[in-house]
Amino acid sequence: MQDILECCCGLDIHKDSIVACLLKGPINEQPASEIRVFSTLLSDLDALKAWLVEENCMHVAMESTGIYWIPVYETLETAFDGHISLIVANARHMKNVPGKKTDMKDAEWIATLLRAGLLNGSFIPDKDIRELRDLTRYRKSVISDITSQKNRIEKFLQSCGFRLSSFISDIFGASGTAIIKHLYTHGNITIEDLDGYLKTQTRKKINEIMQAINGKLDKHQMQFLKMMFDHLESLKAHLSEVERQINSYIQKYEHQIELIDSIPGIDKIAASTILAEIGTDMSKFKTAEHICSWAGLSPGNNESPIC
Repeated sequence: MQDILECCCGLDIHKDSIVACLLKGPINEQPASEIRVFSTLLSDLDALKAWLVEENCMHVAMESTGIYWIPVYETLETAFDGHISLIVANARHMKNVPGKKTDMKDAEWIATLLRAGLLNGSFIPDKDIRELRDLTRYRKSVISDITSQKNRIEKFLQSCGFRLSSFISDIFGASGTAIIKHLYTHGNITIEDLDGYLKTQTRKKINEIMQAINGKLDKHQMQFLKMMFDHLESLKAHLSEVERQINSYIQKYEHQIELIDSIPGIDKIAASTILAEIGTDMSKFKTAEHICSWAGLSPGNNESPIC
């Protein structure tokens, strides 16, 4: 292997420990090797950063091991006023190179590959984009929680004999919500009350809807329905807060959001999600094919050739 770096460091990251191997010496000569072990506590991460700064090591590589690399990366990315070169490499790519060890020499092998320039870093966006990504991915999880909670409420109403969804397409719309609140407050509903909750088009089916919900909830059912509905309301309020945070983040990317939003079929929410995933610096991707492959939009062709 042809060396291209005089000083570099390889990190083998585990849940509770970090093995760091520092290689230092003239190019194409046997480098001096120093191995240190750090814990993953924040104090030791700062000690790792201080050691690299002391050794003037501006090139560091690590494996993308689960989520354990993230605090290491975020600690080191501010070293040398942000001018440090950090590579988060796919562990599978390292194993494809002959000589990969599986013991404590992993860090030394990573440093050796880095010194020879044989490592390709994974795409890691800037900190602002990573923070936006946290929010957009969390928004997806919260929306999933809201959908699950709606399904629980619908299932419970069905188990109590209330077939509201048979006649109202969205039982959590204005009419459906008002009816559900009335049910957990009073236990049953009259046709006069129902008429006040239904909108113009839905009111045409008032007799059928009345038959579908012409029952009575006991005390436990009323309390349980209210409990579930209150949780749904809290999830919706939480989603609003998450979206408020996202909107505050994307203000600085207003131009980029407008460009993505101009694509047919993509709204502002989808645009913010795309921005959070790919960032704003397209130079990180060599070609259009590269970004499509990274985004999972280029499925592999594993079909056997026809003989």
